[in-house]
Amino acid sequence: MTEAVPMTEEQQQQWIREQYQLATKYLAEKGIVTNSVNAEDSRYLVPLLALWKLTSLDGKKFWVLCGDLPSDHSSFDVAPNAREALRHFSLKWQMQAENLLQANTDEQNDFANLLIGRADGLYKLYDDESLWK
Repeated sequence: MTEAVPMTEEQQQQWIREQYQLATKYLAEKGIVTNSVNAEDSRYLVPLLALWKLTSLDGKKFWVLCGDLPSDHSSFDVAPNAREALRHFSLKWQMQAENLLQANTDEQNDFANLLIGRADGLYKLYDDESLWK
């Protein structure tokens, strides 16, 4: 296993821009066109995840998660801040994984196990006080 090479500031900014494009494209595929981003409430852990607070053209607000994990979104109403949004996605994915495991197909089980791993990781980030000071 090779050690990760630290990213330059420019590479980090490029990664963040790419994640923003990924998030807005993801929402567009769901029929939601974004109007603006709330940068103050959005959070990034380069190069693992980006959590965006986006507003659609009709004024609805969404949390959108992307990065080295499945992209997902929820209404802003599920969490008042980024930390609680991570917890929401963690719990949501744990429930989705349980439903997939009950379907009991190899493909579903593989995705369920991916969700479980990512959900555990999200919860650890939520629970890490040093990230939220």
